[in-house]
Amino acid sequence: MFSKRIQAIALAALTALPLAAQKKNSTPTSVPRPKLVVGLVVDQMRWDYLYRFYEKYGDDGFKRFLNQGYSLNNVHINYVPTVTAIGHTSIYTGSVPAIHGIAGNDWFDRTTGKNVYCTTDESVNPVGTDSKKNGSHSPKNLWSTTITDELRIATNFQGKVVGVSLKDRASILPAGHNPNGAYWFDDTNGHFITSSYYMNDLPQWVKNFNSQNWGEKLVANGWNTLLPIEQYTESTPDNVAWEGLLGSAKAPIFPYSNLAADYAQKKDNIRYTPFGNSLTLKMAQASIDGEALGQDNITDILAINIASTDYAGHKFGPNAIEMEDVYLRLDRDLAEFLKYLDTKVGKGQYTVFLTADHGGAHAVGYLQEHKIPTGFFGEGAEKSMNAIFKTKYGVENLLTSIENYQIYLDKNVAEKNKVDMTNAVDYLVDEINKDKTVLFAVNMKKLADAPIPEPLKTRIINGYNWERSGDIQLVSHDSMLPPYAKTGTTHSVWNSYDSHIPLIFMGWGIKPGESNADYNMTDIAPTISALIKIQFPSGNIGKPITEVLGK
Repeated sequence: MFSKRIQAIALAALTALPLAAQKKNSTPTSVPRPKLVVGLVVDQMRWDYLYRFYEKYGDDGFKRFLNQGYSLNNVHINYVPTVTAIGHTSIYTGSVPAIHGIAGNDWFDRTTGKNVYCTTDESVNPVGTDSKKNGSHSPKNLWSTTITDELRIATNFQGKVVGVSLKDRASILPAGHNPNGAYWFDDTNGHFITSSYYMNDLPQWVKNFNSQNWGEKLVANGWNTLLPIEQYTESTPDNVAWEGLLGSAKAPIFPYSNLAADYAQKKDNIRYTPFGNSLTLKMAQASIDGEALGQDNITDILAINIASTDYAGHKFGPNAIEMEDVYLRLDRDLAEFLKYLDTKVGKGQYTVFLTADHGGAHAVGYLQEHKIPTGFFGEGAEKSMNAIFKTKYGVENLLTSIENYQIYLDKNVAEKNKVDMTNAVDYLVDEINKDKTVLFAVNMKKLADAPIPEPLKTRIINGYNWERSGDIQLVSHDSMLPPYAKTGTTHSVWNSYDSHIPLIFMGWGIKPGESNADYNMTDIAPTISALIKIQFPSGNIGKPITEVLGK
């Protein structure tokens, strides 16, 4: 009787406790995480594309990111050169070329005297194609781990990772060292392929996707503008001298009626059109279905590169009607893809981030027409610089390569001819700095003492990989492009048009909003790591962007 009374009093006291106190004593049974993280890296997307075409975007693509996500408006790439392979690697490692090892799309290997492509791996075989060149790739040159690697480790390899892109490097490097799959587009057969580094045969779901010949279907009706062409008021007229030609077209003019025939002749042509993006997102969707991504409580990551924006930029330049149409159609494709994620994974059950690997410069012809300083630099540079060395030292071919705005000298030639390398580098730097198209030329090993302002000095240091980078870094004047970019555009430099990128997080664990605070590309990986509670990648130098986290 007495014991029952004590029990009743204790029960009453417990129920009288504030609700917060009761909750404090409870612990979650599992780590809260989204079911799926989707990385959307839009190749060559300048930050201003978010707003230049804003009035013509629908409500469910880019505007959904801006309205429902957290937009960081002042994010820059904190290294040079700003190219695709480094961008994707730095996004997913939180690191820079000095540490993660990917020093460019290509670099010069002094030990072999040959150029190296970032993901070429002759020790592996192509899977899904007979093309050794297109299929023999792996992440063997990547020194650091990625957030995709860290997720695999954190979940004892139960969390799945897939990379998808038209480009091999933009699928392989984000997917990390041990993904469930990395797939890229093969120009010889119009299929998505992989290599024996990952598997010995394509999964059945990839074979099924390839058998549908989506590329052929997407280009069947050619390419015309999504809207009446007179509405493309954000762009230059439909035929200007600085636009390149697509396929068999005689002029850069809509409609591109021969696209289907051009694609049948050369599958590569789809890359320069909005339909390359459509194809990529369809493959991304197929990967979610095929690998059951986001279908359980163990977080998966899908790394997607939207590459046709880059190909179109190189071909036509940022101000072409073609480029505007690529983005308007991408906006619709993104809306459809997000709707698919809402249905398949569940709205609020996934996190997606949208960013870019780099931006792109305005075309030289466009800038000239509008009286903005511009021009070309570096034409015949290798020949003229070797002539300088010939005059000074009486030595042939001391300069062996120019890659990524970096100059490589041949140490073997220098030693054979008893030329002091340090003196040779310094001498060439002084000669180059007489060129009025060059802003700075600097000896990579003397960066600390070079009279170069921040943040440029730090960006050069971050981009300098002692094993793979050149001996001299070139920095051109603003809007000076290399001679191969006579039409369309290119990228690689530190200036805002190349380094200022969009970054928007949206979905699970993200509050809506925007910020003009200063952040770097390398902050993306630790932010995702903090969100899903995994270890930072091994070479990470970034910091979590805490203001985006929490609802």
